[in-house]
Amino acid sequence: MSHTAFVYHDLYDLQFGDHVFPTVKYKLVRQALIDKGVLDPAEIFTPDPATDDDVALVHTSEWIRKLKFGTISYTDILRLEIPYSQQVIRAFWLAAGGTILASRLALQRGLGFNIGGGFHHAFPDHGEGFCAIHDVAIAVRRLQRDGLAPKAMIIDTDVHHGNGTAAIFADDPSVFTLSIHQRDNYPEIKPPSSIDIHLEDNIGDSEYIRRLSETINIAIPGFRPDIIHYVAGADPYCQDQLGGLNLTFDGLRERDRIVFERAARENIPVVVTLAGGYAIELDDTVRIHAATAEVGELTYKEIGTWVKTSLT
Repeated sequence: MSHTAFVYHDLYDLQFGDHVFPTVKYKLVRQALIDKGVLDPAEIFTPDPATDDDVALVHTSEWIRKLKFGTISYTDILRLEIPYSQQVIRAFWLAAGGTILASRLALQRGLGFNIGGGFHHAFPDHGEGFCAIHDVAIAVRRLQRDGLAPKAMIIDTDVHHGNGTAAIFADDPSVFTLSIHQRDNYPEIKPPSSIDIHLEDNIGDSEYIRRLSETINIAIPGFRPDIIHYVAGADPYCQDQLGGLNLTFDGLRERDRIVFERAARENIPVVVTLAGGYAIELDDTVRIHAATAEVGELTYKEIGTWVKTSLT
Protein backbone atom coordinates (compact mmCIF):
# COMPACT_ATOMS: atom_id res chain seq x y z
CA MET A 1 0.00 0.00 0.00
CA SER A 2 1.17 3.50 -0.81
CA HIS A 3 2.26 5.73 2.04
CA THR A 4 0.27 8.51 0.36
CA ALA A 5 -3.51 8.71 0.44
CA PHE A 6 -4.71 10.71 -2.58
CA VAL A 7 -7.94 12.69 -2.46
CA TYR A 8 -9.58 14.05 -5.62
CA HIS A 9 -12.93 15.07 -7.11
CA ASP A 10 -13.68 15.80 -10.77
CA LEU A 11 -15.61 18.91 -9.72
CA TYR A 12 -12.40 20.55 -8.49
CA ASP A 13 -12.03 21.72 -12.10
CA LEU A 14 -14.01 24.95 -12.31
CA GLN A 15 -13.66 25.24 -16.09
CA PHE A 16 -12.90 28.96 -16.03
CA GLY A 17 -11.79 28.92 -19.65
CA ASP A 18 -9.21 31.56 -20.54
CA HIS A 19 -8.19 32.49 -16.99
CA VAL A 20 -4.71 32.67 -15.50
CA PHE A 21 -5.83 30.22 -12.78
CA PRO A 22 -5.86 26.87 -14.66
CA THR A 23 -8.19 24.71 -12.57
CA VAL A 24 -7.93 22.01 -15.24
CA LYS A 25 -4.55 21.31 -13.66
CA TYR A 26 -6.19 19.18 -10.97
CA LYS A 27 -7.38 16.47 -13.35
CA LEU A 28 -4.12 16.73 -15.28
CA VAL A 29 -2.08 16.15 -12.10
CA ARG A 30 -4.27 13.18 -11.26
CA GLN A 31 -3.66 11.70 -14.71
CA ALA A 32 0.08 12.41 -14.58
CA LEU A 33 0.35 10.52 -11.29
CA ILE A 34 -1.55 7.58 -12.75
CA ASP A 35 0.69 7.57 -15.83
CA LYS A 36 3.80 7.58 -13.65
CA GLY A 37 2.52 4.67 -11.56
CA VAL A 38 2.47 6.79 -8.40
CA LEU A 39 -1.31 6.64 -8.12
CA ASP A 40 -3.62 3.67 -8.57
CA PRO A 41 -6.97 5.11 -9.73
CA ALA A 42 -8.78 2.44 -7.73
CA GLU A 43 -7.27 3.88 -4.55
CA ILE A 44 -8.36 7.51 -4.96
CA PHE A 45 -10.47 8.80 -2.09
CA THR A 46 -13.44 10.95 -3.12
CA PRO A 47 -14.42 13.67 -0.64
CA ASP A 48 -17.79 14.92 0.41
CA PRO A 49 -18.19 18.69 0.65
CA ALA A 50 -17.29 20.23 3.97
CA THR A 51 -20.35 20.91 6.05
CA ASP A 52 -21.39 24.48 6.75
CA ASP A 53 -20.56 23.78 10.40
CA ASP A 54 -17.03 22.85 9.34
CA VAL A 55 -16.67 26.06 7.35
CA ALA A 56 -18.04 28.06 10.28
CA LEU A 57 -15.07 26.91 12.37
CA VAL A 58 -13.11 29.56 10.42
CA HIS A 59 -15.50 31.80 8.49
CA THR A 60 -18.19 34.20 9.60
CA SER A 61 -21.85 33.30 9.18
CA GLU A 62 -22.33 36.38 7.01
CA TRP A 63 -19.60 35.35 4.56
CA ILE A 64 -20.93 31.79 4.38
CA ARG A 65 -24.44 33.10 3.65
CA LYS A 66 -23.11 35.40 0.93
CA LEU A 67 -21.35 32.52 -0.80
CA LYS A 68 -24.11 29.96 -0.39
CA PHE A 69 -27.07 32.20 -1.31
CA GLY A 70 -25.55 34.47 -3.94
CA THR A 71 -25.72 37.75 -2.05
CA ILE A 72 -22.04 38.37 -2.68
CA SER A 73 -21.32 41.95 -3.78
CA TYR A 74 -19.53 43.20 -6.86
CA THR A 75 -16.70 44.37 -4.62
CA ASP A 76 -16.43 40.89 -3.12
CA ILE A 77 -16.16 39.38 -6.61
CA LEU A 78 -13.49 41.88 -7.64
CA ARG A 79 -11.46 40.91 -4.60
CA LEU A 80 -11.88 37.21 -5.39
CA GLU A 81 -10.74 37.72 -9.02
CA ILE A 82 -12.72 34.70 -10.22
CA PRO A 83 -16.27 34.32 -11.56
CA TYR A 84 -18.99 33.61 -9.01
CA SER A 85 -21.44 30.73 -9.44
CA GLN A 86 -22.98 28.00 -7.32
CA GLN A 87 -20.68 25.54 -9.13
CA VAL A 88 -17.67 27.52 -7.96
CA ILE A 89 -18.90 27.56 -4.36
CA ARG A 90 -19.56 23.82 -4.41
CA ALA A 91 -16.00 23.30 -5.63
CA PHE A 92 -14.60 25.29 -2.71
CA TRP A 93 -16.71 23.30 -0.24
CA LEU A 94 -15.48 20.09 -1.90
CA ALA A 95 -11.85 21.27 -1.67
CA ALA A 96 -12.32 21.92 2.05
CA GLY A 97 -13.89 18.49 2.48
CA GLY A 98 -10.94 17.06 0.54
CA THR A 99 -8.38 18.68 2.81
CA ILE A 100 -10.23 17.46 5.90
CA LEU A 101 -10.27 13.93 4.47
CA ALA A 102 -6.61 14.09 3.42
CA SER A 103 -5.73 15.25 6.93
CA ARG A 104 -7.46 12.31 8.58
CA LEU A 105 -5.84 9.92 6.12
CA ALA A 106 -2.42 11.45 6.76
CA LEU A 107 -2.75 10.50 10.40
CA GLN A 108 -3.13 6.88 9.29
CA ARG A 109 -0.60 6.65 6.47
CA GLY A 110 1.89 9.45 6.96
CA LEU A 111 0.95 11.45 3.88
CA GLY A 112 -2.37 12.83 2.70
CA PHE A 113 -2.41 14.53 -0.70
CA ASN A 114 -5.41 16.59 -1.73
CA ILE A 115 -5.09 17.10 -5.50
CA GLY A 116 -6.54 20.58 -5.03
CA GLY A 117 -6.93 23.09 -2.21
CA GLY A 118 -4.39 25.39 -0.61
CA PHE A 119 -6.60 28.50 -0.74
CA HIS A 120 -4.48 30.53 1.62
CA HIS A 121 -5.70 34.04 0.75
CA ALA A 122 -9.19 33.58 2.23
CA PHE A 123 -10.02 35.51 5.42
CA PRO A 124 -12.81 34.75 7.89
CA ASP A 125 -15.09 37.44 6.45
CA HIS A 126 -14.03 37.67 2.80
CA GLY A 127 -12.07 36.01 0.02
CA GLU A 128 -9.10 37.25 -2.01
CA GLY A 129 -6.81 36.13 -4.79
CA PHE A 130 -8.81 33.18 -6.20
CA CYS A 131 -9.61 31.94 -2.65
CA ALA A 132 -13.20 31.97 -1.34
CA ILE A 133 -12.73 29.85 1.80
CA HIS A 134 -9.59 28.63 3.54
CA ASP A 135 -9.65 24.83 3.24
CA VAL A 136 -6.42 24.33 5.18
CA ALA A 137 -7.58 26.41 8.15
CA ILE A 138 -10.92 24.59 8.13
CA ALA A 139 -9.13 21.23 8.22
CA VAL A 140 -6.87 22.39 11.06
CA ARG A 141 -9.86 23.49 13.13
CA ARG A 142 -11.84 20.34 12.35
CA LEU A 143 -9.02 18.07 13.51
CA GLN A 144 -8.53 20.19 16.61
CA ARG A 145 -12.24 20.04 17.37
CA ASP A 146 -12.15 16.26 17.02
CA GLY A 147 -9.10 16.00 19.28
CA LEU A 148 -6.99 14.39 16.55
CA ALA A 149 -4.24 16.99 16.07
CA PRO A 150 -4.18 19.70 18.76
CA LYS A 151 -1.02 21.35 17.40
CA ALA A 152 -0.68 22.10 13.70
CA MET A 153 2.02 23.64 11.54
CA ILE A 154 1.38 25.21 8.14
CA ILE A 155 4.40 25.41 5.84
CA ASP A 156 3.52 27.60 2.88
CA THR A 157 5.93 27.63 -0.07
CA ASP A 158 3.63 29.36 -2.55
CA VAL A 159 5.35 32.36 -4.16
CA HIS A 160 2.66 34.57 -2.59
CA HIS A 161 2.48 35.24 1.14
CA GLY A 162 -0.21 33.30 3.00
CA ASN A 163 -1.99 36.39 4.28
CA GLY A 164 -5.27 34.66 5.13
CA THR A 165 -3.41 31.96 7.04
CA ALA A 166 -1.45 34.50 9.06
CA ALA A 167 -4.56 36.50 9.91
CA ILE A 168 -6.68 33.50 10.91
CA PHE A 169 -4.08 32.05 13.27
CA ALA A 170 -2.61 35.26 14.65
CA ASP A 171 -1.83 34.91 18.36
CA ASP A 172 -2.92 31.25 18.38
CA PRO A 173 -0.17 29.22 20.08
CA SER A 174 -1.67 25.94 18.85
CA VAL A 175 -0.89 26.72 15.18
CA PHE A 176 2.56 27.60 13.81
CA THR A 177 2.52 29.39 10.45
CA LEU A 178 5.56 29.59 8.19
CA SER A 179 5.51 31.37 4.83
CA ILE A 180 8.43 31.59 2.39
CA HIS A 181 7.51 33.89 -0.47
CA GLN A 182 8.55 36.71 -2.76
CA ARG A 183 8.46 39.92 -0.73
CA ASP A 184 7.48 42.30 -3.54
CA ASN A 185 4.51 40.37 -4.83
CA TYR A 186 0.85 39.87 -4.00
CA PRO A 187 -0.57 40.52 -1.46
CA GLU A 188 0.43 44.09 -0.73
CA ILE A 189 -0.40 43.80 2.97
CA LYS A 190 1.23 40.78 4.64
CA PRO A 191 0.07 40.08 8.20
CA PRO A 192 2.88 38.47 10.20
CA SER A 193 3.13 34.70 10.26
CA SER A 194 4.92 32.89 13.07
CA ILE A 195 7.90 33.00 10.70
CA ASP A 196 8.03 34.90 7.42
CA ILE A 197 10.89 34.42 4.96
CA HIS A 198 10.65 37.43 2.67
CA LEU A 199 12.65 36.75 -0.49
CA GLU A 200 14.04 39.28 -2.93
CA ASP A 201 13.10 39.08 -6.61
CA ASN A 202 14.79 36.41 -8.75
CA ILE A 203 16.13 34.32 -5.86
CA GLY A 204 17.29 30.97 -7.27
CA ASP A 205 17.62 27.41 -6.05
CA SER A 206 20.61 27.65 -3.74
CA GLU A 207 19.55 30.68 -1.71
CA TYR A 208 15.95 29.47 -1.48
CA ILE A 209 16.95 25.99 -0.33
CA ARG A 210 19.45 27.33 2.20
CA ARG A 211 16.94 29.64 3.85
CA LEU A 212 14.10 27.13 3.84
CA SER A 213 16.29 24.33 5.19
CA GLU A 214 17.71 26.44 8.02
CA THR A 215 14.22 27.48 9.09
CA ILE A 216 12.58 24.06 8.76
CA ASN A 217 15.32 22.37 10.77
CA ILE A 218 14.63 24.71 13.69
CA ALA A 219 10.86 25.18 13.41
CA ILE A 220 9.66 21.58 13.12
CA PRO A 221 11.58 20.03 16.05
CA GLY A 222 11.09 23.20 18.06
CA PHE A 223 7.30 23.31 17.74
CA ARG A 224 6.66 19.54 17.48
CA PRO A 225 3.29 19.72 15.67
CA ASP A 226 0.89 16.80 15.55
CA ILE A 227 0.38 17.42 11.82
CA ILE A 228 1.96 19.55 9.10
CA HIS A 229 -0.03 21.16 6.31
CA TYR A 230 2.27 21.69 3.34
CA VAL A 231 0.93 24.33 0.96
CA ALA A 232 3.10 23.34 -2.01
CA GLY A 233 2.62 26.07 -4.60
CA ALA A 234 4.21 25.51 -8.01
CA ASP A 235 4.60 29.24 -8.61
CA PRO A 236 8.16 29.83 -7.30
CA TYR A 237 9.09 28.28 -10.69
CA CYS A 238 11.18 30.50 -12.93
CA GLN A 239 8.59 30.49 -15.76
CA ASP A 240 5.54 31.31 -13.66
CA GLN A 241 3.36 34.16 -14.90
CA LEU A 242 2.46 35.45 -11.43
CA GLY A 243 5.80 34.80 -9.76
CA GLY A 244 9.15 36.52 -9.66
CA LEU A 245 11.44 33.88 -8.20
CA ASN A 246 13.83 31.75 -10.22
CA LEU A 247 13.53 28.14 -9.04
CA THR A 248 14.11 25.24 -11.42
CA PHE A 249 12.40 21.86 -11.51
CA ASP A 250 15.30 20.42 -9.54
CA GLY A 251 15.13 23.21 -6.99
CA LEU A 252 11.43 22.65 -6.43
CA ARG A 253 11.97 18.90 -5.95
CA GLU A 254 14.66 19.69 -3.37
CA ARG A 255 12.27 22.09 -1.64
CA ASP A 256 9.75 19.25 -1.35
CA ARG A 257 12.35 16.78 -0.14
CA ILE A 258 13.44 19.11 2.66
CA VAL A 259 9.90 19.41 4.01
CA PHE A 260 9.02 15.72 3.71
CA GLU A 261 12.31 14.38 5.04
CA ARG A 262 12.36 16.52 8.15
CA ALA A 263 8.71 15.70 8.87
CA ALA A 264 9.25 11.97 8.30
CA ARG A 265 12.30 11.87 10.57
CA GLU A 266 10.23 13.55 13.29
CA ASN A 267 7.36 11.07 12.66
CA ILE A 268 4.91 13.86 11.80
CA PRO A 269 2.16 13.31 9.22
CA VAL A 270 1.98 15.72 6.30
CA VAL A 271 -1.04 16.95 4.37
CA VAL A 272 -0.30 18.40 0.92
CA THR A 273 -2.43 20.93 -0.92
CA LEU A 274 -1.47 22.32 -4.32
CA ALA A 275 -2.09 26.08 -4.02
CA GLY A 276 -0.84 28.25 -6.90
CA GLY A 277 0.80 27.44 -10.20
CA TYR A 278 0.55 29.61 -13.30
CA ALA A 279 3.44 28.60 -15.53
CA ILE A 280 3.52 29.85 -19.11
CA GLU A 281 3.29 26.19 -20.14
CA LEU A 282 0.56 24.38 -18.21
CA ASP A 283 2.50 21.13 -18.52
CA ASP A 284 5.22 22.68 -16.34
CA THR A 285 2.76 23.40 -13.53
CA VAL A 286 1.42 19.85 -13.75
CA ARG A 287 4.94 18.43 -13.72
CA ILE A 288 5.84 20.39 -10.55
CA HIS A 289 2.72 19.35 -8.66
CA ALA A 290 3.11 15.70 -9.68
CA ALA A 291 6.75 15.77 -8.60
CA THR A 292 5.70 16.89 -5.12
CA ALA A 293 3.67 13.69 -4.76
CA GLU A 294 6.53 11.57 -6.13
CA VAL A 295 9.05 13.10 -3.73
CA GLY A 296 6.72 12.68 -0.77
CA GLU A 297 5.98 9.03 -1.48
CA LEU A 298 9.64 8.21 -2.08
CA THR A 299 10.81 10.04 1.05
CA TYR A 300 8.39 8.29 3.39
CA LYS A 301 9.14 4.94 1.77
CA GLU A 302 12.89 5.39 2.20
CA ILE A 303 12.80 6.62 5.78
CA GLY A 304 10.08 4.17 6.79
CA THR A 305 9.61 5.39 10.37
CA TRP A 306 5.94 6.27 10.18
CA VAL A 307 3.85 5.13 13.12
CA LYS A 308 0.09 5.20 12.55
CA THR A 309 -1.96 7.59 14.64
CA SER A 310 -5.23 6.19 15.99
CA LEU A 311 -8.40 8.03 14.91
CA THR A 312 -10.51 6.64 17.73
